[in-house]
Amino acid sequence: MDLEPGTQEIVLLAWSRQLGLRDDALSAAKNRVYVVKDGAAAISFVRLFGREVFSGPRWAVDSAAGVCADDLARHATLVQLSREHGGHGLGEASLYFSDELPNAEVHDGASVSTDVGTAQTLETLCPPDDAADAGLSLCDRHWVLVDGHEKTSTPLAGAGYSIWEGFLAHMAVIASPPNRGRGHSRNITSIAVEEALASGLVPQWRARNGNAASHALARRLGFTPAGSQTSVLLGS
Repeated sequence: MDLEPGTQEIVLLAWSRQLGLRDDALSAAKNRVYVVKDGAAAISFVRLFGREVFSGPRWAVDSAAGVCADDLARHATLVQLSREHGGHGLGEASLYFSDELPNAEVHDGASVSTDVGTAQTLETLCPPDDAADAGLSLCDRHWVLVDGHEKTSTPLAGAGYSIWEGFLAHMAVIASPPNRGRGHSRNITSIAVEEALASGLVPQWRARNGNAASHALARRLGFTPAGSQTSVLLGS
């Protein structure tokens, strides 16, 4: 499903501000935009609605000038460009957005908690890398599906969002391993998406390449693919 033109403009405005550009920099861009950030801890290449932005130190910007977009979107290319500067980690991800309400529901016998302690308990039930990547308890708002109404109930899955530049709701979702593939993530994320839209925010979903479950969930929730982000950390 296509995003409304107004939604696209909001996304471009938010990313322009996130990157330290003029508000209209991306919406008006005809060619690739370069952002020089000397001393930056990472280099990044973002594609959104056909626009391209490369950001990093001057040496990285100079190296990327003659490289095509498809190549810059590959993690291996950015690692190669930054090899002499310790380029490592992060990777490729797809960016999705939504301006449609999903179908939110909670399974019988389950309830929803907004308590940060419940979110933290859920994180302890998940692999540390998954918990750190989602950062659910650090989100501006979060919801956790639990298997009953008592305080001792076990968290099943959680979703939340952090607010970007006052316009985007950057989504996070996590489920404990025994409760994955049972529809819990979809149900609790639907609630988070609905709340974001009700607050006047555009939900943003970032799915790492190779994480098929994240891409599939985004599509099931009605998110529309709109671009990609490839990043590499610098130094050791």
